[in-house]
Amino acid sequence: MTKDQQFASARKLQQPTAAAATAFEAGQEAMAAELNRRMLARPDLDRLIGSDNRAMMENNSRNFMRFMASLLQGYEPTVLVETALWVFRAYRSHGFHTSYWPANLDTAVQIIKEELTPDVFGEVYPFFDWLIVNIPAFVLLSDEALEAGTSHGHDF
Repeated sequence: MTKDQQFASARKLQQPTAAAATAFEAGQEAMAAELNRRMLARPDLDRLIGSDNRAMMENNSRNFMRFMASLLQGYEPTVLVETALWVFRAYRSHGFHTSYWPANLDTAVQIIKEELTPDVFGEVYPFFDWLIVNIPAFVLLSDEALEAGTSHGHDF
């Protein structure tokens, strides 16, 4: 999938209602803490994130949930695509393995399903699903960027 195809598919996502976005935002800190708790308990964590990257992973979880809360408040497809691509480039350049994202996103989905009402989950899940479905494209595009040496930037 090309970057243009990612933009096209991201444009199909529907802006959640204000109530759903607010509910997600209200739970973001607790969901990030639970995401960190579950990821830190994984016996394969060092294989997923590399050595000495636990603090970076914990920051990523908090930043990820903040980012999603912000995105759900005012959805911009370009922001979703560009940020996801940046995250793959930046974190992979620090030693995160591509298998981190399926583990992380699947765990995040379990948590949001547990913490949010079914209606709110139904509105926000498509954004997480979009990220999961696009992991192979993010890997491919970040491979190209990493080979070109363009992995600099800021946190998620």
